[in-house]
This record gives sequence, structure tokens and C-alpha cells, in this order.
Amino acid sequence: MTVKNADRDAIVHGKITEKPLRERPSYPSWAIKLVMAITGLIFGLYVLVHMVGNLKIYMPDHGGVPAIDEYGHFLRTMGAPIFPQETILWIFRIVLLVSLVLHVHGAFALHGRSRTSRGKFARTNLMGGINSFSTRTMLVTGIVLLLFVIFHVLDLTMGVAPAAPDTFAHGEIYANLIASFSRWPVALFYILAMVVLFLHLSHGIYLAVSDLGITGKRTRQIMLVIAYLVPAIVMIGNISMPLSIALGWLG
Repeated sequence: MTVKNADRDAIVHGKITEKPLRERPSYPSWAIKLVMAITGLIFGLYVLVHMVGNLKIYMPDHGGVPAIDEYGHFLRTMGAPIFPQETILWIFRIVLLVSLVLHVHGAFALHGRSRTSRGKFARTNLMGGINSFSTRTMLVTGIVLLLFVIFHVLDLTMGVAPAAPDTFAHGEIYANLIASFSRWPVALFYILAMVVLFLHLSHGIYLAVSDLGITGKRTRQIMLVIAYLVPAIVMIGNISMPLSIALGWLG
């Protein structure tokens, strides 16, 4: 273990320095990793369900109303009349927002602790291949995804220009998707973001398997297959939509 600012006089006289590597943190790293694993899996489940719901863009209209618009109406009225409109939807949004804050805070906290502990003795490319690349770029891909989420909310949820097109109308999901993805720069950004999501989510699930204490050989093998299969399905499904619209296959 590398000790920063070691007591050189103590070392010369053959004594063991008791200076800690760093000050004891207010909360342990294992707790942060556990929170990141749980919030990461919440995001993984969300993007899967979100992708399945968005694929209704390919379904036929019902009485002249696009299927995806009906799906959006269902989400806004879910729980009514027991709960006011959008209550359940806002509960989901709050859970996702809290999870996002905890996940981002944990990422920067662990990154800072890691740099402090390793100092200049960092080890790289230990796993090789895509795992090493994903490990080195987890913070970068996370920042890219954070920027994407902000743009996505401004574009297709809030309709704030210039992220959203001038024709944005609340509740008209199909028309908003067509108008937004008809802009090639936006479509390309979404496609790139989905590739980044695959890298980040696949490695995140891979890490969560260990952080959640899953040690059984067969269970780990199944989870590792899921770690690449689910993000790949999400990536392909989400890329198909902006690509189909940008190429004029939907309109």
C-alpha cells in the first residue's frame, strides 16, 4: 500500500508509520457502491420499460389516435380517480431524480477516493478488451448520459427550445418524436447516446453483480449474460426509432 507523506525519519530508524492513507470518510465506500448498484439497477429497469413503451410508435393508430399517444395518456392518468392525475407518474419521476442524485454523487465520491488512494501508482488494462475500456470511461460515459438526460427532458418532456422543435405540443408524443428526430443532428446525438448507454449500463450491471454480493458461479454467469443482453436490446430498440424517423420510414 502506498502511504502519502510518509514519516521519513521513522522509516530511516526502522519504525512503522501509523499515518493513515487518508482520513476516515464519514460513510464507507462499500455503502456508496451498494447505493450505486441499487440506483443503477433502477435505471436499468427504467430504460428497459421506457424503451418497450416507446416502441408503440410502430403500432397502428386506434381511432385516429397514435398508440404511443394513448400510452402517454395512460401514464398521466394512471391511478385515477383514486389519485389526482399524474400522481403516480410524479412518484416515478421523484424516485428517478433521487436515484440520479445519489448515483452521480456516489460516482464522483468513489472516483475521488480512488485517485487519492492510488496516487501515481494507478493500474490500467487489467481485464483487457471492452471491460477495461468501459472501466476507464465510466465517469466520462456517465457525464455524457447526464447531458443526454437533460437534453431529452428539455426536448420531449418539457418542449423547451432550442432542444425541442417549434411544433412541440404536450401530449402529442408521436408528432413530437417525428418533429424531433427529423432533425439529423438530434437523431445522431440520440444514436450516439444509446451506444454510450450500452457501454455504461453493461459495465454497471457487471459491477453491481459483485457489489450486491452475488458469488454463485451459475448465478454470476446468468447475471453477466443479462449484463450485456439487456443493454444490447435497449440500445437496438432505442436506436431504431430515431433512425426510422430520420430515414423517412415513419412520418
